[in-house]
Amino acid sequence: MVCHFLQHRTALLFLLLTPACLAFIAPSSSLTKTTIPNARSSLITERTFSSHFSLAPAVKMVSGPEIEVVSQPDQAFLEKKGVFNWGTWGCDVSKFPWTYDSNESCYLLAGKVTVTPSDGRQPATFGKGDFVTFPAGMSCTWDVSEAVQKHFNFF
Repeated sequence: MVCHFLQHRTALLFLLLTPACLAFIAPSSSLTKTTIPNARSSLITERTFSSHFSLAPAVKMVSGPEIEVVSQPDQAFLEKKGVFNWGTWGCDVSKFPWTYDSNESCYLLAGKVTVTPSDGRQPATFGKGDFVTFPAGMSCTWDVSEAVQKHFNFF
């Protein structure tokens, strides 16, 4: 069986395998040549030209709104949101997974955090004095580099 693959404009991958056809596409900035032994023939040559293809797992597409950070909002902003009537929560330096079942807004009283969503959205780093809103449905990893104390509100 002969398999022909036309890849991205000019790249051509040609493999001859019997009885099955297997294509292994790997990143390459120039022509690569790999020799694969075969029971029917002594050698099979695989050539790839493109750096546009990979066997690496695909990154999930962004599936919702980004984390919103308001850096150092003024007192009027915080009072309008009712931040000082919200509950408080804190944690020491740590790293842990989290999933938001609903939206959350929080105001950091102390600490520094990087939150990295697991679905391709942009990570956010924030700290003392920042106001942050996390979207419902987002799974992420919290990386707390300085102990955190915050006001929070789920909505």
